[in-house]
Amino acid sequence: MQKSPSRRRLRKSRKVESPKREGQKKRRRFLPSFNFNSQPQTPNIKTRLLIVWGVLVAAGLGLGINLYNLQIVQGPKLKEKARNQQMVNLRPFVTRRQIIDRNRTVLAIDRPVYTVYAHPKLFNKSNQEIAKLLAPIVDKDVTELKNKFDNKKSGILLASAMPEEIANRIFALRLNGLELIQKYSRFYPQQDLVAEVVGYVNLDRRGQAGVEYSQEKLLERSVQAVRLSRTGNGSLMPDYAPDGFPYSDDLQLQLTIDSRLQRIARAALKQQMDKYSAKRGAVIIMDAWDGSLLALASLPTYNPNEYSKADISLFKNWTVADLYEPGSTFKPLNVAIALENGVITANDTFNDPGYIQVGDRTIKNAENKSYGRINIAQILQHSSNIGMVQIIQRLQPSIYYGWLEKLGLGQAVSTDLPFVVASQLKSQEKFITLPIEPATTSFGQGFSLTPLQLVQMHGALANGGKLVTPHVVKGLVDSKNQMHYTPTRPAPRQIFSSITAQQVVEMMETVVADGSGKASQIPGYRIAGKTGTAQKASSSGGYISGARITSFVGILPVEAPRYVVLALVDEPKGANAYGGTVAAPIAKAVMEALITIEQLPPSQAIRQ
Repeated sequence: MQKSPSRRRLRKSRKVESPKREGQKKRRRFLPSFNFNSQPQTPNIKTRLLIVWGVLVAAGLGLGINLYNLQIVQGPKLKEKARNQQMVNLRPFVTRRQIIDRNRTVLAIDRPVYTVYAHPKLFNKSNQEIAKLLAPIVDKDVTELKNKFDNKKSGILLASAMPEEIANRIFALRLNGLELIQKYSRFYPQQDLVAEVVGYVNLDRRGQAGVEYSQEKLLERSVQAVRLSRTGNGSLMPDYAPDGFPYSDDLQLQLTIDSRLQRIARAALKQQMDKYSAKRGAVIIMDAWDGSLLALASLPTYNPNEYSKADISLFKNWTVADLYEPGSTFKPLNVAIALENGVITANDTFNDPGYIQVGDRTIKNAENKSYGRINIAQILQHSSNIGMVQIIQRLQPSIYYGWLEKLGLGQAVSTDLPFVVASQLKSQEKFITLPIEPATTSFGQGFSLTPLQLVQMHGALANGGKLVTPHVVKGLVDSKNQMHYTPTRPAPRQIFSSITAQQVVEMMETVVADGSGKASQIPGYRIAGKTGTAQKASSSGGYISGARITSFVGILPVEAPRYVVLALVDEPKGANAYGGTVAAPIAKAVMEALITIEQLPPSQAIRQ
């Protein structure tokens, strides 16, 4: 069958197509199936603008609300938080106040010291050369130093508290590899001279004894912390420091102690202690008009610059921290009590047969002596126990006990020295019930007190009958000697009348002139005194066999009493160890110095 020409032309036309159309076919094979016959959907531009505008308005509104919250609602809190991050609290280091005596002699001072490290890896010379240069300065062996440098390359400690004058010698060498770190250390120029009064501070710069401990608040300068701005890297901004920062006052803690008297008292005490091989001793000098202590020396003692080497028992001043029975040095006070109560007069006499029976006890004089008919002054001269018992027996025990309490027995003496202990007195019931208690108390046994309290009581005889407060702190004084602070102390208490006090002092003068206190005589001066040689009480009860405490208490000048001097020596050895032989010479040496320093004129009545 023959195909028609029209169909042939149609097939041919399908086979022969233009290259352009053929390319479109190929591209269509790789495109996804779309309906190319429909028109594309164009987004509405107005809607887009509304959406964008809405988003921006919402974002701006949110930012505004957040900004309001940050600046208005939380503003003060966030500002304070930021301020705290930008500021730093700084308490500047200030030195501890100096301690000076009444003549402005420095007793304690902060001085710069250096911790010295060696870093051999930074040395610009050989280890041997560096060791030779440093050995004489740091007081070490050359070989020892070189071995240290060879074995360790950095951080070798050469000294922990090198004084500035020695550190300057190291600075002068100009050596690389040496590190000197400055700090401050407490220094006591007088070494052990006033250690029992001044005390010491530990490595944390805290007082541990003496006024360094009791007057901590006065010695620490009151510098408050300040707030300084700092930069982003933490550096301080000095432009924002307050005016006057840092500030340190020039106040010093002045004591009533006189270093000259202290030195003389220490020397006289040591001489007698060495002579009699004594256990310990003390000397106290008090101005009875106001209670200021001019000297308070005790042995043995310690060097506060090297307190770590000392016996810790020495850190407590035994003149305020230990009790003892005063013995005969208490007799003048009992005479004053009896005179004040009118049970005796200054001219009364008593018979001393050498012994007296009290209950089931027999009381005797020292060495079993008897003195026959003697007056009150002679009772003190000879230190008659029998005469004292007879005097006190004229007092009712309850009245006598009340006077002992009035004097301060059973209480701690008020003072600015630390570690004070209270004196001991038997209970009132026992004292009143047992006749032996008032009897033994009459000659200074059966109770105990501190040496400082005995001085305080004798001060009442020296100043017209007033009980004053013994103290060593005068106050805070500046560099121009202007006083800025004076401690408040209890007002003096009137114990005895001035007439009674003067009568007893004049009786005590006969002890020095004609009695057991002759070793304390000073030509041209009227001196009152009383010796004491007391048995030493045992902590377990009774008395220690052969142990005694020798003492002498003096008052001068008799015509115008003012100064009280107590010399005390514990457990002197030897057959001739008594208050008049051991303690009185110490008091004499001290009183001679006191007369010179205080420029006391000679008494008008000069005894040949």
